[in-house]
Amino acid sequence: MNDPVIIQGGMGVAVSNWRLARAVSQAGQLGVVSGTFLDAVVARRLQDGDMDGSMRRAFDHFPYQDVAQRIWDRYFVEGGKAPAEAYRPVPMHGASPQTGLTELTVVANFAEVFLAKEGHNGLVGINYLMKIELPTLPSLYGALLAGVDYVLMGAGIPRAIPGMLDKLSRHEPVSLKLDVKDAEPGEEFEITFDPRVFTPRAAAALVRPKFLPIVSSATLAQSLARKASGTVDGFVVEHHTAGGHNAPPRGGVTVDEHGEPVYGPKDEFDLEGFRKLGLPFWLAGSCASPEKLKEAQQAGARGVQVGSAFAYCRESGIRQDIKERVIESILRGQARVFTDPLASASGYPFKIVAVEGSLSESDVYETRPRICDLGYLRTAYRRSDGSVGFRCPAEPVEDYVRKGGRAEDVVGKKCLCNGLMSTVGYPQIQKHGYLEPPLITAGKDLSVIARLVAPGE
Repeated sequence: MNDPVIIQGGMGVAVSNWRLARAVSQAGQLGVVSGTFLDAVVARRLQDGDMDGSMRRAFDHFPYQDVAQRIWDRYFVEGGKAPAEAYRPVPMHGASPQTGLTELTVVANFAEVFLAKEGHNGLVGINYLMKIELPTLPSLYGALLAGVDYVLMGAGIPRAIPGMLDKLSRHEPVSLKLDVKDAEPGEEFEITFDPRVFTPRAAAALVRPKFLPIVSSATLAQSLARKASGTVDGFVVEHHTAGGHNAPPRGGVTVDEHGEPVYGPKDEFDLEGFRKLGLPFWLAGSCASPEKLKEAQQAGARGVQVGSAFAYCRESGIRQDIKERVIESILRGQARVFTDPLASASGYPFKIVAVEGSLSESDVYETRPRICDLGYLRTAYRRSDGSVGFRCPAEPVEDYVRKGGRAEDVVGKKCLCNGLMSTVGYPQIQKHGYLEPPLITAGKDLSVIARLVAPGE
């Protein structure tokens, strides 16, 4: 397998969907689907009626048809749900596996990768966030069943993931340590997944994909290369100008007069440190030009990862009306991207594009009823009885405090889960007909998009 020169970023929730990844792969580079919230995304696609038949086609190729049919029967709505009807919710992931949710997660990840790989021989990757721990293991297995070529993972330290890929490729049971706040000394919690509930014991081994952690420092990369549970095949080195979640500034977060985190020299690429590792690496963040690609390769990188230029192309999952409004603002020179140090429940800074009617506007944020009904960015905590609970600083304040959270931690927190689902056309309709507003992200350098838009388009 020859490594690609260009990696298309695995962005957002279904921004990097199978159509985008497939188009990039057919062009000879690495198309990457986003693995974030895929269980909820696929459940909503089915409730929208699967009008193009793509989900049906993918489900028909899932190797265990009884499982695929159960998911289909549970969520598919012939002709699509009524526009004013809420989506049927997907259960929240917890510390103990739920059979139906586990099956949905496996099938959803299989379907996205299958469709991205369909009809060509190009490479396809999938991107996950380490911060979203609970669905990780069944998600990985579903992607492996579809023959994914690369797994990319950021927003944390994915030291255990290479070993998980080794075991899952052999259909072996796996467990992953769960980070639980307020755990007592020596107390450990884990989440488990056993592929054998799906797979006959005589099943042939799956191809183990290459693993590329997404990092911002050579020190972390060195630690992963030496101490990971299995082989690390290279790194995506992400600059703080990249869209979505960013690593916080090294040395602590201070903000400028606009309220954005201040990044300094320590946050720049340590190219010499990455060259010394002897593994392929790709530079990400403000790298979307032939000139930047050439610079990256001259500095020793294999190539670059590109995000925003793909996020706003025709094939991406962002709603067409949102794409047009953002592109128009870019062409007028009025687009603004704010690195919000508070918005994400993950604790990582998150880049937000200013778009009218979205959660970037203070009045939209203030009038949105606080609700946590997707729960992917919740934090696990130890209850007084020793069991595991979950809380999110974007949920109702009284609920968060009742669960042991601090009231000051909820300030500025936005519901990324619902906002990102709305951005790609799956907005939930809450009580009293409230339609969840979108939340849009992009990298700091939007000039590349202006260069790519043809006159009159």
